[in-house]
Amino acid sequence: MVDAAVLILNQNYQPLNVCNARRAFVLVDRGKAEVLEHGEGGIRTPRHIFPLPSVIRMVYLIRRPRPLMRLSRREVFSRDRYTCLYCGRQTRELTLDHIVPRHRGGGHEWENLASACKPCNHKKAGRTPQEARMKLLREPFAPKANSYYVVHRHLGGREGWRKFLPGWEEPGGYS
Repeated sequence: MVDAAVLILNQNYQPLNVCNARRAFVLVDRGKAEVLEHGEGGIRTPRHIFPLPSVIRMVYLIRRPRPLMRLSRREVFSRDRYTCLYCGRQTRELTLDHIVPRHRGGGHEWENLASACKPCNHKKAGRTPQEARMKLLREPFAPKANSYYVVHRHLGGREGWRKFLPGWEEPGGYS
C-alpha cells in the first residue's frame, strides 16, 4: 500500500511529479504539502489509521525547469504522427532514419532523426537526402514537453486524477 502512486501538484495546481504514498505521507506530515484526495487503504500505527493520500498539493511554489522529452523510437514516431517524412505514407511499420548518417558524423538527436517507411529508408541507404535525391516533407524538431508529460505514464486506471489535470491530452499531440 505504501508504494501506491501519488500525484504531486505544485502550489498553482500544475503537476510536479508522482511519488509513492510513503513519501507523500512524509511531505504532508512535515507540513510541506496538503492532501487533496485520499486513495484506498491506509497507514496503520499502534494508535491510528491514516488514510493514504492519492493527490497532494505543495504548500509553497516549487520552481523547476521544464521537463525535456525523452528521445526514443516511439516518441519520434509520435512526433511525426506515424508518417514517413520522405513520401508522406502513414503506417505503423516505420524505421528510424538518421538524416545525416551516423558514420558521417550525424548525431542521434531529435533534429537528425526522421520516421521513414522501409522502402524510403532502403532507397536512402547510407546517404544524405540530397545525395539520394529525396526531400524531407518537413524538418524534424525537438518537441516541447507539456507539464503533463511527467505524469502521463502513471495515469492508467487513475480516473480520480483527471479532475486535477484539466486539458489533459495523450502525448503525441505535438505541434
